Formats: sequence, structure tokens, C-alpha cells
Amino acid sequence: MSVNGGGGPGTPGRGPGHCLFRPYHGDEDHDAMAAVRRGCAGRDGTDARSVVEGVPTAAEIAEASAELDDPSENQLLVERHGDVVGYVTVRWWRERDGTWLYLHRGHLLPDHRGAGIGSAMLDWAEKRVRRLVRQHGTARPAIFGANATASEKDATRLLLDTGYRRVFSLVELELPDLRELPEPAGRLPAGVTVGAVEPADYRSAWKTVVDSYAQAAYTETWTFERFLATADTACWRAAWHDDRMAGVALCSIRRHDRSLGEVGELSVRAESRRLGLGRALLLDGLRSLREHGARTARLYTGTANPHRSYDLYESVGFRRRNEYVRYRKPIDF
Repeated sequence: MSVNGGGGPGTPGRGPGHCLFRPYHGDEDHDAMAAVRRGCAGRDGTDARSVVEGVPTAAEIAEASAELDDPSENQLLVERHGDVVGYVTVRWWRERDGTWLYLHRGHLLPDHRGAGIGSAMLDWAEKRVRRLVRQHGTARPAIFGANATASEKDATRLLLDTGYRRVFSLVELELPDLRELPEPAGRLPAGVTVGAVEPADYRSAWKTVVDSYAQAAYTETWTFERFLATADTACWRAAWHDDRMAGVALCSIRRHDRSLGEVGELSVRAESRRLGLGRALLLDGLRSLREHGARTARLYTGTANPHRSYDLYESVGFRRRNEYVRYRKPIDF
């Protein structure tokens, strides 16, 4: 695909440093894309076991590519001397406030940085997003988005130099040994029970999580159908205050690493906070992960979380691993 945006959707083109920019070809590319991610990990300080963004296998890249709308149009690969040395992906979604976020994410092997290739990849992504915005008719509420970890110095510098600004970040935490969980702090208040989430409770669990993000900025819309499509309920726990669901801990075992558990969501309704439900749910979820074979656990939380959940996680033994930063820039036409 032409780097300067002049070519059509399937047109290959030459970029800086004698590189070929071409569309994604499907299964034949997954091994090479995985090799790019492995090759970037050392320079970028990537945490291989991250539940936010680690070092994916070819199989995981295949799964992620299959989830894209038209992956051959929205993934660009970079070849140099016949080898894939980088790639960039574009995806998009609607946030709760009506904003359409068009997120691009690029990866380029360290030996090929500093020659203008990363800038050309970014330029292609922005041109692709502009075409998508015109097709979708979302110009008024649309914005560029990009991610970079705090340890990705090259990507961070490129984004800041081209007008992107940091809007929020997530911190990933790890509990290294699930055998060493603290004991519960004490009895829960009268009328509060904690137990498994049954199918009849799924909609209540979804609503509990969605309601907890009602005032949160930059959050994606999450339908009940999408919630069910990704549900892995074996380690889900919920708290009831009298007959109403008051909170949930949605925990799961990672499919590609059964020794690693994840606390995907920990949400307590506003009227039931400060009763010890968050800690009780978290510990119950972690015990369930341990019973299902996990040896360690991960989670991530916003650095601007107003409910001081960071303190709760540290109190049971979680420790910081990395920070994942979202950048944004207005779309100019």
C-alpha cells in the first residue's frame, strides 16, 4: 500500500530505507508478525506475560487479526530485504460519550528505527483513519488514538513529536504467588453474601460493571452481547446485599497460559462501598483462580481511579509491573 496514500487499498508501495509497504496477507504473515513482536520486546521493555499487551504468539496474532474489520485493509506490513520488519494495525470503537476513537498501533524492529520508517507507518495509519472517518460519517466526534507503554521510549517520542497528547494511563499489577493470600479482614455486614455467578445473574453482573463506569472518561461502550461473547465464568464471584447484586469480581484463567489468572473487573456499587466488599470479592476471586490451577495473577487499573483501588490491590500483595498510556490527537482534514 502506498505510504503517501496515493495508492488504492491493495497497492504496494515503497517507503523510506528501501522498504516495501504492503497489505496483510493472512495466515502466511502471522509467524513473521510474532517475530517482530519478540524482536521489539527487549528494546521496548515489554512484559511478556502482560494481560494488557505482552508478546503474542502467531496463534494470538491470528485471533486478533480475525477480529478486525477487513484486516487486509487495516493492517500494513513493512518488508526490508524480503523480511517483515514491522507492521501497523488500525481499529476503532465508540466511547460512552459518543466519541469515535480510531486507534493505530505500530511495531518496528529496533535495528530499523531512526530511518523514517516509523514516521511513514504513522503517516499511513493517519491517512487510513481519515478515509475510514469519511466512509463512516463520524468526522465530528472522531479522534486519533495511539498506545505506548511507559517503557517504549521510541514510540512515545514519535507520538509526542507529531502532536499526540497523553490523556490517561493504566497500571498493570502482578500478584506473584497465589499461595500467599492474606486472610479475610473480618466478617461482612449482615445481609451480605458472596458466591458464584450463575447464568441467571449474568445480566446483573454486566449491569454492575457498566454502571461502575458511568462517570468514567474514555471508556468503550460494552453491550450485553459482547459481554456474553467473551465471558469465562468459572472463577466469577459476586456479592449480594440482601437480594441485590452489590459487586462482582470477574476473574478468569488466561487461555494461552493456564498458570496465569486475571482479575478482569472488580466493581462494587456506590451504595455498597466502604463495607469491605471489594476486598472480600477480590480475595474470593483469587482463591478461585488458585483452585483452577493459576499460580500468579494480574490485573490493571486506571492511574486516576477515584476509588483508591490501587491501595486495595497493594494491600493483598499486588505490585506494579508497567504503565500503558493512551495518546490522542484531533483529526485534521
